[in-house]
Amino acid sequence: MSATEIINELPKRTEAELRAVRRRLLELAAQNEDVALCDQAALEGAAMLVRMEENNARRQCR
Repeated sequence: MSATEIINELPKRTEAELRAVRRRLLELAAQNEDVALCDQAALEGAAMLVRMEENNARRQCR
């Protein structure tokens, strides 16, 4: 089955089936080192933004 065929079938699936597909895709992505590194970089970037926003909020309260 091609990727196009799979994508075209998705709208026909139930919510439970779509959740199972998402879960499996996440499992496969977690096995890929490049994806894992990108996920880690994204988490670190998000944490940095939170810290920057908190610092900015503290400065504005003074």
